[in-house]
Amino acid sequence: MLALGLAAALLLPGCQNPEKEFEKDMEAYLAEIEAVGVTCAVVKDNQLIYHHNFGVKNLETQEPVDDETLWRIASISKSFTATSLLQQVEQGKISLSDDVSDLLGFTVRNPKYPDIPITLEMLLSHTSSINDSQGYWTTIDIINPDINTSAGNCYNDYAPGSGEYEYCNLNLNLAGTILERVTGERFDQYVVNHVLRPLGIYGGYCVDSLDKARFAHLYDWDAEAGRYVDNYDDAYAPRSEKVANYTMGHDALIFSPTGGMKLSGLGLARYMTMHMNYGTTPDGVRIISEESSRNMQVPRSEAEHYGLNLWLADDYVPGITLVGHTGGAYGLRSAMFFNPEEKYGFVIICNGHHCPEGVPNVLHGGIERMYQHFIAK
Repeated sequence: MLALGLAAALLLPGCQNPEKEFEKDMEAYLAEIEAVGVTCAVVKDNQLIYHHNFGVKNLETQEPVDDETLWRIASISKSFTATSLLQQVEQGKISLSDDVSDLLGFTVRNPKYPDIPITLEMLLSHTSSINDSQGYWTTIDIINPDINTSAGNCYNDYAPGSGEYEYCNLNLNLAGTILERVTGERFDQYVVNHVLRPLGIYGGYCVDSLDKARFAHLYDWDAEAGRYVDNYDDAYAPRSEKVANYTMGHDALIFSPTGGMKLSGLGLARYMTMHMNYGTTPDGVRIISEESSRNMQVPRSEAEHYGLNLWLADDYVPGITLVGHTGGAYGLRSAMFFNPEEKYGFVIICNGHHCPEGVPNVLHGGIERMYQHFIAK
């Protein structure tokens, strides 16, 4: 049995085991969407009450997903970057209102609004007016006007901080660079040393620092060919040569502060409980202050209800607002969402699926089922 600490109170008289009910329901649903592999976890009353793995992490070898499987969790990684930067805010080294031009050492200004500073808070809330139209994965020099004469194309027509929102990965690559410049510690190592390791979580951004045998392969569905395509080489490219020639305060995007974290489903659940309890785990490990954690959960955009790399969403469980983030890259889909007042939350990660028309995707379908079987009942 893979469940941990399932409360006996859940086993109501006359009811079947909720674990078995969920697994039967989930297996039928995952077959319908032809999912490759899935891990999921449920936290209730601040305790991990259930986790389970479905399917395989590698279609070729048919290795099953297990508790040791590491997943590239995609954009949930952004919240780790924000958490790390809030630690620096608490230490008084930086402020959310700081001009990122000062923090980065080159001018970051929307040329249509040259007198409006773009702040760290705007980067983390995607209200900076910066966009990804020029790319975000090769170098931050694309937005440096001293190097790129087309840097102005990286900005939208609206003013920074005006309340307008556009999700932008370049924001977080700049934020990761700022973390290096403030701390003097390489981005990936900082997050491991000051977030993962204190929480007792194995994982990180640097492929060469991790056990590659544990990685889940990630798959896109090729509709024309009627088969899955393995994206392993792209998703887990080690970039060893670039790391060997690393420039501190410039090359953080090699590790993708915007999407490159790799960890297990149980590791993500552990991290989620920290945010669910406003910066500290139920067993007393504090990563950020309550003030900082609550600040991350305050929306800066009315349209998207997005805070500092945490989202407020009401479309996963009808009528209930949850806090968290999703991820999607190379065929992977991931989500962590929690209710900080009621102290329950969900993690789900999938390395490939495709849905028939009208069938909810794996994040919506999985979270709704976890809620119905373990929380609503």
